[in-house]
Amino acid sequence: MAEGSEALGHHARLLTKTEEEHLKRDSQTITDFKRNKLEQEAKKNWDLFYKRNATNFFKDRHWITREFPELVQQSCDQSCDGSSRKCVLLETGCGVGNTVFPLLEENPHLFVYACDFSPRAIEFVKAHHGYNGDSCTAFVCDLTKDSLEETVPRDSVDVVSMFFVLSAISPEKMTTVLQNILAVMKPGGCLLFRDYGLYDHAMLRFARGHKISDNFYVRQDGTRAYYFSEEMLSAVMTEAGFIIQERRYVQKETVNFKEDICVPRIFLQGRFVKPIICDAES
Repeated sequence: MAEGSEALGHHARLLTKTEEEHLKRDSQTITDFKRNKLEQEAKKNWDLFYKRNATNFFKDRHWITREFPELVQQSCDQSCDGSSRKCVLLETGCGVGNTVFPLLEENPHLFVYACDFSPRAIEFVKAHHGYNGDSCTAFVCDLTKDSLEETVPRDSVDVVSMFFVLSAISPEKMTTVLQNILAVMKPGGCLLFRDYGLYDHAMLRFARGHKISDNFYVRQDGTRAYYFSEEMLSAVMTEAGFIIQERRYVQKETVNFKEDICVPRIFLQGRFVKPIICDAES
């Protein structure tokens, strides 16, 4: 799934000559031994991240309902017997609940399955004052090898949120992760996606010795980040079995007050749907 360098950037981000030269010089990747070690220690590194930062690192993601209004528009379904059924959301890579709890505050008609492969993160979710077993089930899951169906019924999820999760996974395992998610989604269900885009400022700041493979890097703390192009995201989603409904770059500017600079951020955002398979005889 690796892809070649796009020398001048793309329509959402044109590189300066200095940035182009930086990427050209940073061509050497880390050793296979280190790459395998990072893969084996992925869970440990994220668990250590949450041990160091607790609930203080990420801000609550109130922007999500602006970008994905369907999350607050979803309401209860009415069953044949007159009873109501909450809309079921699966929040993948939930961290300490920065998406889950703002959503539950805004939409009481949701039931949320929240998973993360860091046991410490799930502990923080369950300890949150807003956690209630009637509206949320939080559980530890490594999406690369643990079946979601051990906790989430097959074909039961209306909406999946996947925000800055897939980028932390090795490219060769992304299809497996997405197929794991697809199995628990209802036909016609939607996966809402946002992650790091190709040539994001954070990607261009990596020094030599941090490149795992094309567009895939390791941070100082051992956590990893992949930077998606539109083409790469479309390919992996299609391979996993999703229909592409929407896919676009999102451009933002972030002010770094410490360094007194304004930096360009590039994210990739999209909506991907599980196909509805019709009976050929109907």
